[in-house]
Amino acid sequence: MNPPKVDDETSINFLMATPTVCSATEAARVQPEAVDPPAHDAFTRLLHRQEPDAATLWREAAPQVERQGGVLVVDDSTLDKPYAKKIELVQRHWSGKHHAVVEGINLITLLWSDGDRHVPVDYRIYDKAGDALTKNDHFRAMLEVAHGRGFVPDYVVFDSWYSGLDNLKQVRDLGWKWLTQLKTNRLVNLDRTGLRPVAHVETAAQGAIVHLKGYGLIRLFLIVAPDGDKAYWATNDLNMMALTRVRFAGYAWTIEHYHRGIKQYCGVERAQVRAARAQRNHIGLSLRAFLRLEWHCYQTGISWFEAKTAIIRPAVRAYLANPLYTLPATA
Repeated sequence: MNPPKVDDETSINFLMATPTVCSATEAARVQPEAVDPPAHDAFTRLLHRQEPDAATLWREAAPQVERQGGVLVVDDSTLDKPYAKKIELVQRHWSGKHHAVVEGINLITLLWSDGDRHVPVDYRIYDKAGDALTKNDHFRAMLEVAHGRGFVPDYVVFDSWYSGLDNLKQVRDLGWKWLTQLKTNRLVNLDRTGLRPVAHVETAAQGAIVHLKGYGLIRLFLIVAPDGDKAYWATNDLNMMALTRVRFAGYAWTIEHYHRGIKQYCGVERAQVRAARAQRNHIGLSLRAFLRLEWHCYQTGISWFEAKTAIIRPAVRAYLANPLYTLPATA
């Protein structure tokens, strides 16, 4: 049997370099000139022959993280598939980008951050029909794996979707502190005055210690936005101060930047394949491409946009020196 002409690195480098089109055909067209260059089928076979495995991402991410300190952020994002008719894994999901339910693939990521770096260390694809696992199941599984890998984060940060009692208790049982937002109907007991929704609790600037029904004591913060909207943050760190909450809540936003990065610069949404295995492998390769992009940008101090543009700029310059598409000369 002949060895495969395309490996992981070839596909990852293509995803980092291509501006928009991430198809196997385009990957074959841009390969360096060679006696027997890989055809598009070689890239397609790569996506189908590999075993989807998040552990490969971790092996490459491990040297980039500090397991003592920083934060672990859990969140999910919908990869848009608006024209998917026969693509596996595509379901109806809520999209924060569109503020509506759309067709797509739901990617759940565990991200490590120190406020500057964005390093994905684990991920899961939501496919309840295929594996009977909920998003909360994936949440707990990824944290169990992270604990086994020796992580001791300052905080585990996540949004209200993952703030169920089972998740909160698991983080506590792992010996970690958590910081999350609570929905307004969560019941708490302030100063033994009886259970009430957090929406009916007023707190001081430094927060208030309350009893969360079914869990125990937490510190609750009320945040009022300039437009009057209210948000309720909570933590099991009873000594947390308001400025500490602001700091680590800001760290949580790094995962939103990460979602933007993998979509705009690593083509995670643009796999032109149907099979679930191929989709999973494309997503894994895109996240590994992001690791390389993030590491380069952190070391050089440039933005993801500049790093991506720097790949394309020489081609634009060459075209401007010798334009191919012109109008015919007039008399």
